Order: sequence, then structure tokens, then C-alpha cells
Amino acid sequence: MADPEIREQLETLYWWGVPTFFRAPHDEDPANCDIGVLGIPHSSGNGSTERDQHLGPRAVRGVSSHNRRPHRTYGINAFEAVRVSDLGDVPLPEAMDNEACIDRIAACARAAADAGTRLVSIGGDHAITGGVLLGLAGPGSQVTGGEPVALIHFDAHVDSYAQLPHWLGAKRSAAHWAAYLVDSGCIDPTRSTQIGMRGAPRTDTWLDTSRTLGYDVKTMEECRAIGLQTMIEAAVARAGDGPVYITFDLDSLDPSIAPAVSNIEIGEGGFTIDEANLMLRALRGLDIVGADVVCLMPTKDLPNQQTAMVAGHIAAEQVSLIADRLVSGGR
Repeated sequence: MADPEIREQLETLYWWGVPTFFRAPHDEDPANCDIGVLGIPHSSGNGSTERDQHLGPRAVRGVSSHNRRPHRTYGINAFEAVRVSDLGDVPLPEAMDNEACIDRIAACARAAADAGTRLVSIGGDHAITGGVLLGLAGPGSQVTGGEPVALIHFDAHVDSYAQLPHWLGAKRSAAHWAAYLVDSGCIDPTRSTQIGMRGAPRTDTWLDTSRTLGYDVKTMEECRAIGLQTMIEAAVARAGDGPVYITFDLDSLDPSIAPAVSNIEIGEGGFTIDEANLMLRALRGLDIVGADVVCLMPTKDLPNQQTAMVAGHIAAEQVSLIADRLVSGGR
């Protein structure tokens, strides 16, 4: 055990000690925290890429102590201002069965919702968002008052491909969640915005599935033309006063920032980390009930674990956003 006088110094070193998310206490009971950070080691929702996105939570835990810092913009240290716990990982014994995994993820998220706890989840492929919101939002949810959430979705892809009956066998897959969550009453698309879509589309109608559902879809080209500040202010106004959920796919970032992602898009530049910070911090004050970071591929990362560090940073921003709202008296 480290002496108290040297612990503060040691805890800034990501390679020292037993790793938990941001060195938060490990406590699996969501009733004991205001914000629970949940690992979701899930890979079977996107069978078209290397199936090691389940390694993401462990990779982020390993480097995340570096992100346990006061937030300069908000003027708080989230990990001291409110109760933040590492809830551990969702147990996924049927790891290769996507549908069974989604049910287990939903059950864990509903336990958090029943406790009134807000979640920041670390994936895992993007199918995890479906499981989380099935439990955290919509009918019966204590944390949203039974309401659907407004989705703020950062991604290179819309993930609303309802025209596909399944994706390589997965029905509630990484390609489907943004559609079936609307049908389930968990997302209100008329309050939701999808941000940063880019890449080489396979059809001229690649955005139609989301627009037909009612989402406001902003391509990367549109974001640049409008200006990020104007675009994100419009997304905030659209979300309104109701519950909000943020999902952040790391492939929305430029590959030079986050090279180890599951569906890398290299034909058009993505967001820089400064641009991501600008947009996330513009969400300050919204009633954010949950958030996630997805699609980290640790086995594709650089030796310095750059993408895992970026994922930890995005998650820390999400924790700080929620904590800032709680500290200011918003519930």
C-alpha cells in the first residue's frame, strides 16, 4: 500500500496500481453512485470487422487514470464533485450471440435506471447503444421519467439500416440500433441529431433511412459548411429540455487522432480532438442521462495506446458533462 503523501503522485501514472475507470472505486451496485461507468465488452454486433472490440473496456481502464483531472471549462473535478463508480463489466456469457448479449446489456442498464443512476458506457461495438437505451430510456425508465431520449450521435455512419433484416446474423446489430430504438420508444428522432457522417457511400440514398425516421442528419461536409458552433447550437436547441443521450463512435474522429477503430473512414477527414471537445462542451446544461464511447479496436492501436487514451478522454468529458449538470442542481 502506498503512503497517503505519495499516493496522489502515483495515481497520475496509468501503469501503477489496480486499474479501474479513472481510478473510481469499483462497486457493482448502481445505487451507490450518481454516475456509473460501465464496461461492455461486446463484439458480436458487428461481424464485418475484426471481432476484438470487446477488448475496449479493459484497454481504456488501463490508461484512464490519466484522464482523472479537474475540468478547466466547468471548474469542477467530476470525480470529487459527485459519486462516480466503476460498475465493472456487463456479464456476457453468450458472447457470440448478439441478441442474448443485448438482453443482458439492457438488464444492467435498467438496474441503473431503477436506481436513478446515469451511465457512461465503454464499448464494445456500436450495438451496445441499443442494449443500453432499451434499459435506460423509454417506457418504465425511472431516470428518464418514461420518456424517450434525444440522441446526440457522433459517427461516420447512421446505423439505422432497417431495410436489412440482419447484419451477418445479428438483428439488433451495430447497423440497426438507431432504427429499432425509435420503434421501441427509446429515442425521439424529432429531437435527435446525427453528426459527422462521411465516407464513400454505397448508394445515393445512404442517409435516407435516418431522415425518414425523423433524425436531423449532418454530414461532415455540412458541418464544415455551416460551422461547428452553429451546427451544435442547433442540435442543442433541437434536443430541448428533455432527457438526452450521447453516443460517440470513435470513427467520427480523423484517423490521425483515432487510428484503431472498427470501421475506419479514410476518404474524408474526420473531427479533430479540439473539434470534438468544442461540440461536447457545447452540450453543457442538457439533461444528459447517459453516454457511451464505442468501436475501439485495441489490437489495431499504436504502441502508445493513442486511441485508447482518446476513448478515455471522450468518456471523461461525458462524465464531466453529467457531473456539471448534477452539481448545478439539474436532475
